Amino acid sequence: MGETRARMPRPRSVADLLAESLRGKPAERRLKEGRIWLLWDETVGDRIASVARPVGFRDGTLTVAVSNAPWMQQLNFLKRGIIEKLNALLGGPVVQDIYLKAGPPPPPAAPPAEHRPPPRELTGAEQEMVASETESIEDPELREIISRLMTKHLASTAPEK
Repeated sequence: MGETRARMPRPRSVADLLAESLRGKPAERRLKEGRIWLLWDETVGDRIASVARPVGFRDGTLTVAVSNAPWMQQLNFLKRGIIEKLNALLGGPVVQDIYLKAGPPPPPAAPPAEHRPPPRELTGAEQEMVASETESIEDPELREIISRLMTKHLASTAPEK
């Protein structure tokens, strides 16, 4: 009989790999801060998200634009609970305070898929950049994943002029 192969572990998500590689570095904190925008709707619910959205984050203070005075007053009472829920989803004490400011909230973090422009072909310079940025990754599978992610991201943006 042939040799029995050890069962391969399940593949890990790129997000998990990045989080592990950045653990303890300043970039880890920035990654968590960036997740605030992705977790906002889940944290506050659709009703509040329709009238209040994050617009900035600095030194532990999340700035949130609120569309009208009655909601601003209501959110003042809900701040502590929002902070606790956000930090629970972020896995640590990232948000220390919320500063509410009057103004129309910006649109959600990512537009719906049907409104995104179709991907484009990468320029030669962009293809070279992806190759040079990923060549130092020793694991071929991880190198391919990162390369595909970079390519997909570049293809969804306007070309550099």
